[in-house]
Amino acid sequence: MNPTKTVVNVQTNSHGVVSRRGFVGSMAASFGLTGLGWTDLMAASANDLRNRKMSVIVLWMQGGPSQFETFDPKPGHKNGMETKAIDTAVAGIQIAEGWGKTAAMMKDIAVIRSMTSKEGNHQRATYALHTGYVPTGTVKHPSFGSLCAAELGEKDFDLPQIVAVGAQQVAGAGAGFLGVAYEPFSVENPLEMPSNVVTPVDSGRFNRRLDVLGRLENAGFAKTAGADRVREHQALYKQTAGMVLSPRVRAFNLDDEPSELRDAYGRNPFGQGCLLARRLVEQGVTFIEVRSNGWDMHRGLKDTMSKNASQVDPGFATLIQDLKQRGMLETTLVVWMGEFGRTPKINPNGGRDHYPRAFNVAAAGGGVKGGQVIGKTSDDGSEVKDSPVSIQDLLRTFCSTLKIDPSKENVSPQGRPLKIVDGGKLVTSLLA
Repeated sequence: MNPTKTVVNVQTNSHGVVSRRGFVGSMAASFGLTGLGWTDLMAASANDLRNRKMSVIVLWMQGGPSQFETFDPKPGHKNGMETKAIDTAVAGIQIAEGWGKTAAMMKDIAVIRSMTSKEGNHQRATYALHTGYVPTGTVKHPSFGSLCAAELGEKDFDLPQIVAVGAQQVAGAGAGFLGVAYEPFSVENPLEMPSNVVTPVDSGRFNRRLDVLGRLENAGFAKTAGADRVREHQALYKQTAGMVLSPRVRAFNLDDEPSELRDAYGRNPFGQGCLLARRLVEQGVTFIEVRSNGWDMHRGLKDTMSKNASQVDPGFATLIQDLKQRGMLETTLVVWMGEFGRTPKINPNGGRDHYPRAFNVAAAGGGVKGGQVIGKTSDDGSEVKDSPVSIQDLLRTFCSTLKIDPSKENVSPQGRPLKIVDGGKLVTSLLA
């Protein structure tokens, strides 16, 4: 298999703003981008950033992970299949077999077993978990990640404030009407240094070329009907040029990490994506989403689950351990989730189908009280029996841990004020 190239993935929005993918592609062609060196100054500055603000790492299980084979097993019931429950580091809490490394970190993890939603379609449910809203034909809502970047990110920071790791396309994960500045920088393959953030010319020559480009724009398109577009494009040029000229861009190169640590995370895209997420948080990036595909298990659940867990379990557990050892866990919210759960009953193909009525989410760090289970499902796993948690409840509670005002309103292009989280209540038991 050929290695996947890393791209900056931003689509043109409804107002005609250039996509970041197109911009960086043209930058690579015109300016010849390369990497720069790493300095102790950057590490010191990043530590200062970490002392001032919070970050978020979302581990996204694309397709909808089964709660029965992850953190809400039902051993002894026919709906639980053959999945055994294993003990964790917290007495009385058990999770599914295959998640032994995560079990060892349970003192830092809170499991919500009572998530519930009405959205059983992949695209709608994914959109809802990412934005807190259901999709409409009139408004493209900003993702929670983009909102976090806007609320928490340093305005003149020289790396992207939101990064998506993984080749999967995810509904609702973009900036929506917040604009291209808050679109995620997309890293399709964390095993490689992004090829479009390196330059063979020195910074002086690079900046002179940018200056020429700016003068050409201002002399032509900006003097006709395109002034607004030119301003948006030039802001994007400035943002991306700042990244490619920054010594912090070295954070994307995992070769700097000890081999033993890379092994612990797992030598696969998800595990190395978790390691990249830690490195980016260390440098001051606000929001990173690491994606794992293949959780839509309508058939062959047992074998597929074993394969997926063998990659996600060490990545998740080592990320928490690594953040904790570096003194970063308290200021980094780590969330493991997918768009919904799976049906209690096994279908004829040996899989489970979509089931938003009851599913689970796990969280650690960032103001979350670990070592606990919140909520409960029935013995057969078909319904929530205690402490139901909606998507709005979850996002409102995350806002609380991040010191974001969930009632703050952003105005859509149609002039409609939209709250960061509309409705929901605090899950107080989740808070440290």
